[in-house]
Amino acid sequence: MNETVFLTLSGIVASGIFAQWLAWRTNIPAILFLLLLGIVAGPITGILDPDALFGDLLFPMVSLAVAVILFEGSLTLRFAEVRGLSHVIWRLVSVGMLVTWAVASGAAYLFVDLSPGLAALFGALVVVTGPTVIVPLLRSVRPKRAIATILRWEGIVIDPIGALLAVLVFEFLVMSARAQGAPWTDIFWLFAKVVAAGALLGFIGGQFLGQLLRRHLLPEYLINAVVLALVVTVFTISNVLAHESGLLAVTVMGIRLANMRGVPLDNVLDFKETLTILFISVLFIVLAARIDFATMGAVGFGALLVLAAIQFVAQPLKVWVSAIGSPLRWQEKLLIAWIGPRGIVAAAISGLFAFRLQAEGIAGAETIVPLTFIVIVGTVLIASLTAAPLARRLGVAEPEPKGVLIVGAHAFARALAQVLVKLGYRVILADTDYLAIRQARMSGLETFFGNPVSEAADRKLDLSDINFLLALSPSPELNALAVLRYEREFGTGNVFVLQTEGERSGSAKARLTEEVLGRRLFGETVTLEQLLSWVEGGGKISTTKLTETFDWAAYQKRLGTRGVVLLTVTPSGLLKVVDDHFALKPGAGWTVVALLAPEAVTALDEVASTTPPADPHTAAPAPSA
Repeated sequence: MNETVFLTLSGIVASGIFAQWLAWRTNIPAILFLLLLGIVAGPITGILDPDALFGDLLFPMVSLAVAVILFEGSLTLRFAEVRGLSHVIWRLVSVGMLVTWAVASGAAYLFVDLSPGLAALFGALVVVTGPTVIVPLLRSVRPKRAIATILRWEGIVIDPIGALLAVLVFEFLVMSARAQGAPWTDIFWLFAKVVAAGALLGFIGGQFLGQLLRRHLLPEYLINAVVLALVVTVFTISNVLAHESGLLAVTVMGIRLANMRGVPLDNVLDFKETLTILFISVLFIVLAARIDFATMGAVGFGALLVLAAIQFVAQPLKVWVSAIGSPLRWQEKLLIAWIGPRGIVAAAISGLFAFRLQAEGIAGAETIVPLTFIVIVGTVLIASLTAAPLARRLGVAEPEPKGVLIVGAHAFARALAQVLVKLGYRVILADTDYLAIRQARMSGLETFFGNPVSEAADRKLDLSDINFLLALSPSPELNALAVLRYEREFGTGNVFVLQTEGERSGSAKARLTEEVLGRRLFGETVTLEQLLSWVEGGGKISTTKLTETFDWAAYQKRLGTRGVVLLTVTPSGLLKVVDDHFALKPGAGWTVVALLAPEAVTALDEVASTTPPADPHTAAPAPSA
């Protein structure tokens, strides 16, 4: 018996993480794979029966998981960051949210025959899109910058606001059911008590936790454990003092903590994100496994009408109202209206609310979960399958990312950036050395003056078409931080570091660990100091196009030790950076970019071709060797 339970639990966790990996590989929101796995494991095959597996622990487990998810989501609502957002985004998360709520509630009332209270609750659940489903779609659709900015920030801001709305509607619905037949004033005061208790305890909990973190009263290794313990404690105490107020309390707690000055939250956010991914992976499989096909069939056609109302009425109306007076073109408005996938908050909270409403004896509560899941799957599928071709058809899609972020603006970095720009790549040089940045600007290069891993960089660096990091700074520590910061953005395969002489020749005690070094640029023996000395001594970066007669082997033989191959470009324009594991064999039509030692410049000029690969984005010639 115990072996079966362990196998089932490990299978749920492993399947959930596999779904997350599959979502990363395909750029499709993980929620689709998680729901599919749950439905297959539950109602289709009967392998997973959550009620039998967890028994009385199922409801508390779901409650705590949802509390952590809401807390993590509310940590992203920083008023200082969203204060400067455009009027369109503010309207989308205020007036637009109310429009969606009204349309979705009305559709659920008309087409699924929900009671007005349940219809209002369902409408509140589906106003939220959320960054966890929007961001993967934006990566695959690649809309114009204005569209991506609006959709991304709407998802970030609407996440905690929509969750708060859903919690408030739920609290009011439960209070109304418990005080059935009582005067409206009594129901109002019960509701006010719940809201006041949740808001007060959440504020106190956030303030207390913020003071602990701000004053550094916790050792580093205990911070995440204490945060998790306090979230669970505030949730539980709030529910004890005012029944059903715990979700509101943790949401307010997160918002308060996010908006306290001087509170270091980076480690907390990383930990909560990891924990949330694990909870979501398990929670969605478990909730999907509890779906009753009979209930889903009963709401089937009506649910499709609700989905159509949300996708084709609520979304366009919301965007049209929010974009009044904005410079957005109709093509941009159409794509913004088309991309409206529902996700994490709707799925997680709907399952929990259905539990509690059924326990309160509210008729029709069992239809909330299948109705919500149908809307989630429908909106995600519509956006995933059609948004990219629609963006291209409307002419509002960006080309594939073709850019490089270079940390460091010294002479070698500037020389490499100029060659990359002439080959058709967008390049940003980031450095805290003002003189180096000034020289780069005078050369016509795009720059960022500041620390590339700072909050200012997060706000101001436009990385929409950047997909490579070359960390060329003379500071190994800064290079390591850049790797940790950007490997999640670009992928570990596109993050590279150039070692310094001190790292190459220093002792093991002085060298950084392999985990933060990234992929080593240009081989194990090449150092920044060597390349800088060559550039400052008259060395040049050459671009050579390989042919059938002058192939890769001939090029390597001619180059010998008189230069260092930096990168290659395929005939289709793909950048292949050379590192210590470079195993490609460039063929005819490839372009090889190498730094020549000063004494080799004249000798190699005889065979260096100065014709860059054909590129639809640029016609600029490459520099001669």
